[in-house]
Amino acid sequence: MEVPHVAEQIHKEIEDIGFTMTCDQETATLLRTLAASKSRGRLLELGTGAGYSTSWILAGMDEESSLITVEVDKKLHQIAKKYLSSDSRVEFVTGDGETFIRSADDHTFDFIFADTWPGKLSALDETLQLLNKGGFYIIDDLLHQEDWPEPHWAQIKALVSDLAAREDLTITKLNWSTGLIIATKT
Repeated sequence: MEVPHVAEQIHKEIEDIGFTMTCDQETATLLRTLAASKSRGRLLELGTGAGYSTSWILAGMDEESSLITVEVDKKLHQIAKKYLSSDSRVEFVTGDGETFIRSADDHTFDFIFADTWPGKLSALDETLQLLNKGGFYIIDDLLHQEDWPEPHWAQIKALVSDLAAREDLTITKLNWSTGLIIATKT
């Protein structure tokens, strides 16, 4: 498995600053594969972080696809922009993810990766309204971690239950990597 060169650079920089809230390489490779399936797709990433997962998504996208990536932390977004802004397929939105979701009603997407609270633990219905039929909705960080406070674990369990009960989604739960759900809008 070949790691995108820019992903290696981003990973080194986030290690240097002590940022640990990025997706792991297993999830990143899956994102690349799923992005590759969306020819001429419109993709959305909620929670850019420093751009590690963004670099993998871009590595899977064809030249006609586009990605909007949203991050509230300006410092982290600057790192992502430093490495990825030369790619014309990506648009960076620095700001609150929930605000973006609630104002994006004129957008629809073929792929949504929600790697932050907005789009996963808040504004879920609004996020899923942005997903095209046949589009992928991907979330990670669903396996219990010892350092999670009990309220967070309860929110994750409720989220998984809510997604499983939806009639407009077909979902697959993966007890792999950090725990993922891949859903397709039906």
